[in-house]
Amino acid sequence: PGMPRGKPAGVRCAQLTDDFRCAIFASPLRPACCAGLRPSALMCGTSRESALAWLQQLEAATAPAPIG
Repeated sequence: PGMPRGKPAGVRCAQLTDDFRCAIFASPLRPACCAGLRPSALMCGTSRESALAWLQQLEAATAPAPIG
């Protein structure tokens, strides 16, 4: 919701509040990919930067293949 073309890696989610919480966490509008994400110590690492790097790799690995 709020990102009609999806959320590219490195782009802040439109639903992320100023205190880094999900504005639609308990809403049925929350995308399945968000609701199904189960963070772990491996994913989160020891810093916010580590977690963001993991998410960027995950998004790159699951991005649709370019057409053409």
